[in-house]
Amino acid sequence: MQIEVHGHHLPGRTFHDGDEVRREVHVAVQVRQEAVGPVPGDADSAAWTVDARVVDEAGALDLRGPAVHGRRGERFLYLTWGEVGDDGTFAMFRRAKLVLDRVDPALVRRAAAAGTPLVATVHLTDDRGGPRCARVDPPALTWST
Repeated sequence: MQIEVHGHHLPGRTFHDGDEVRREVHVAVQVRQEAVGPVPGDADSAAWTVDARVVDEAGALDLRGPAVHGRRGERFLYLTWGEVGDDGTFAMFRRAKLVLDRVDPALVRRAAAAGTPLVATVHLTDDRGGPRCARVDPPALTWST
């Protein structure tokens, strides 16, 4: 199955991180250890599609794939925030965790059976106006098909 991540309300390309100013802020999905599909922090929206495999182990669903991190029962996707240098390198400074084990299993089963993507919609700016990080919970994150 595919998982689509749709980000909105990005925080901007400059971020004041305490005394440090971050410039050329981008957000990407993390596949294994790599930041894939970086989107500028001042874009109108961001979107990524990753592949996942649904494994049903005695009625308990497990999602696996190159973009899926964590152990069984603790799976998640990372959105990684970083600064993009003049040479195109991505220097990560924060990550947001989209916890897959909190997704309603009926929603996962419905998406898998219909061959439609599981969709995460994420508000990417935190309450202080910076890049959203740590575990993302509703209402900043919604799951649908």
